Amino acid sequence: MAEGPVLIVGAGVVGLVLAQALKKQGIAFIIFDRDEHINARGHGWGITIHWALEALKNCLPSSLFEKLNTIQVDPEQGRKDTGQFLFLNVKTAEPVFQIPPSPRLRINREKFRKLLLEGIEVQWNKALENFEVNNLGVVASFKGGSRLPIRFLGATVKLTPSEIEPLRAFDPLLFQGCHPETGTFLWFSTLDTPEVNGSSGSNEYFSAQLNMSWPVKGPGDEVPASNEEKLKKMKEISSTFETRLSTAIQRIPDDTEIMEIRLADWPCLHWPSSDGKVTLIGDAAHAMTMYRGEAANHGITDALDLCQSLTAMAKDGKSLKPRIHEFETEMRERTSWAVLMSRQACLDAHDFSSLNADSAILARRAVKA
Repeated sequence: MAEGPVLIVGAGVVGLVLAQALKKQGIAFIIFDRDEHINARGHGWGITIHWALEALKNCLPSSLFEKLNTIQVDPEQGRKDTGQFLFLNVKTAEPVFQIPPSPRLRINREKFRKLLLEGIEVQWNKALENFEVNNLGVVASFKGGSRLPIRFLGATVKLTPSEIEPLRAFDPLLFQGCHPETGTFLWFSTLDTPEVNGSSGSNEYFSAQLNMSWPVKGPGDEVPASNEEKLKKMKEISSTFETRLSTAIQRIPDDTEIMEIRLADWPCLHWPSSDGKVTLIGDAAHAMTMYRGEAANHGITDALDLCQSLTAMAKDGKSLKPRIHEFETEMRERTSWAVLMSRQACLDAHDFSSLNADSAILARRAVKA
């Protein structure tokens, strides 16, 4: 094995999972991130870990894995969760499909990332500028796809128990749906509960995620520039939703930050790996849309597979190049299909009339054999 530590560029969820996996195996590494600190920018909303739960368990020390239950968005619901996943007609609020249930853990992304930092020292404010490969390894220099025709806006809101009750009546954790006439997609998920956020017993509130996306059919479907106009757009589009669903959007306070996500993806392409000394994992290798909730699951699997390749190489002395080639070949086979399935799920989510039990957005979440 080449001397020197493994260099991990990016301390997002996948980079930190890889760091924990390498640490567990006693493999030296240094992890860098371009941000100045962990809270330099938004952390996103929630993550559903489903078919990659076992991979995550193998990556983390047991003491850390056991703490995942403490960062569930709703620990009480998590203890009795059946994995139900409803898809609604948002015009009528009638459930039209139920995605096949499977074991899952719905966790807060910010808390997950901070949990993964335990025992890991990140070199912050280090943006990769360039790297050179030589016979000893990689020398990195640091500074101090196709876009889909869908527009996506989302917000985090605080709701009182009476305000959120009509939504959690559909499902306490999350649900999604589509308007049959406009093709507008709606996503709701609980981000925390009074028991989790500390408001229990006094001025109780829930934090929730409300996302909307819609197809671009003309200039009027583009996302406005200002935050005020973005929120106005969400309220305008949701006016034809069923009353409980529409009310949830209409109640979003005027000063709420509205986040636009520009949807894009790319299948896992080939890149020069410099005899196995440089590789990619996670979104850097195979960015995918969120409509099947699989990006983190594939990234975690990447981290485990890469760690296992490096561990095996350290034990059997096999050179780096064939090990990384095997790793990348498997990753490309696994994720190229997943990227296209997630892309199709994005399109399915906005085409109510074409939905059926076999649609990509409704099909069981599982790694392709």
